Amino acid sequence: MGHHEKSSQSPSTTDVDVDVAESQTYSTPKKWLTKISALGVEVRGIMPVPVEERTDKRFINVFFVWFTMSMNLLPIITGMVGTLSFGISLRDCSLLILFFSLACTIPAGYFSTFGSRTGLRQMLHARYTFGADWKKSYYLISVIVALNLCTIAGFGVIDCVLGGSMLSAVSSGKVDDTVGIVVIALIAMVVCFGGYRALHQYERYSWIFALLAIVIATGVGGKELVNQAETAPASAATIVGYGGVIAGFLIPWAAMAADFSVYCDPSVTTLRIFAYTYAGLFFPTVPLMVLGAAIGGATPNIPSWSEGYDNYSVGGVLQAMLLSAGGFGRFVAVLLSLSVVGNLAAAMYSISLNFQLLIPFFVRVPRFIFSIVYTAVAIPVAITAAKSFFDSLENFIYLIAYWSAAFVAVVAVEHFVFRKADCASYNVAHWDQPSKLPTGIAAIGAMGLSFGLAVPCMSQVWYTGPLAETTGDIGFEVALALAAILYLPLRWLELKFRAV
Repeated sequence: MGHHEKSSQSPSTTDVDVDVAESQTYSTPKKWLTKISALGVEVRGIMPVPVEERTDKRFINVFFVWFTMSMNLLPIITGMVGTLSFGISLRDCSLLILFFSLACTIPAGYFSTFGSRTGLRQMLHARYTFGADWKKSYYLISVIVALNLCTIAGFGVIDCVLGGSMLSAVSSGKVDDTVGIVVIALIAMVVCFGGYRALHQYERYSWIFALLAIVIATGVGGKELVNQAETAPASAATIVGYGGVIAGFLIPWAAMAADFSVYCDPSVTTLRIFAYTYAGLFFPTVPLMVLGAAIGGATPNIPSWSEGYDNYSVGGVLQAMLLSAGGFGRFVAVLLSLSVVGNLAAAMYSISLNFQLLIPFFVRVPRFIFSIVYTAVAIPVAITAAKSFFDSLENFIYLIAYWSAAFVAVVAVEHFVFRKADCASYNVAHWDQPSKLPTGIAAIGAMGLSFGLAVPCMSQVWYTGPLAETTGDIGFEVALALAAILYLPLRWLELKFRAV
């Protein structure tokens, strides 16, 4: 993945500012869009970014986007699941987190390179595997877009609930979760509303406050982490099951990875974008998951932590850890609650782009409108989730995230086997010409058939398949391997009848 790998474009020699590039979107000029663009808001939607407009050479921003997206409460609560819910020891949990993360971060790292090399957003890039047109009955990309929307939107709701519950914990319940949820959602919407440049600017610096808050919280309450609850040796099924949770947290990022690098100058090497994405996702996620595992293992033995978790989830535990710091501890807890904004804003950005691919008409609706729509929907859903079905929602998100393993497998086989890793084979001019794109039948067929075996291998709170009762949750692994194997003959047949 360096200079030798094929690229679709040569470096641009035209110096075009990202702000200007973001303003060149709709063929029909509208005064209000022009005014909004003049304020620095990105009005370009899902359409490909031409090579002459991909001039952003601040490649390090790709690292900061992923670093900030991962520097928050989400990895902590995912780590807590290992010790608190699965009953795995801290040592075993830490090893699982390390090795599963090493592998499961690769898809997002590599898919991120499609943005700078093709100018295609991630779900638009998927059209070159899944097809495009609804009217001609192979609008199959909408199935993938809908699944991606459900996954990202669900994680966004979890962000809102975690941030809101943390703010409520800071006030000892005097401020309702609702207020915190509204505050978190609105801040994220403002960042997302600005678009690519605003998001990159925010993510470049906001991680500093989140990191300081997490370090302080660990320093203040860390002495209690040695009080780990006694655990029985974990079975192979339990270990594999928690590995599936880690995979379910990391692999879905691949379905939005290219969204954050589409304005990068194509002169950047594939290795560099891969490394920035991989490092930005891996290095905060692993330590925070391990910290979460340590907190989860100690929580049953510390009454104040246990009470905080029962009342306010992970936010309550962290607030309990900071109690001895008094007013300063409350201030740090507020910073912790705001750490989810970076993740939520990036999720909103991808959601606003995904909506434009869901139904053909939606491409005419400006991207930033969908950020407002999602916020209006997410707030009441998060408020309800915080009061009743948050645990069920979290389980549901991990359940539906299985699709991403099959998605990654199919897109990877298409890219490496059928397109020979040559990004020039993605003719950007064909993005909205269905007759020049695959039908998507092979891709959807491979994914659908793979779930015939993957479903019996799934193990979640809502459902445990017959095979999973013996093997543990290997649904991700089965979906990943089987979808790749099935796509090979199905795509070969598809090319026999339709050579695109």
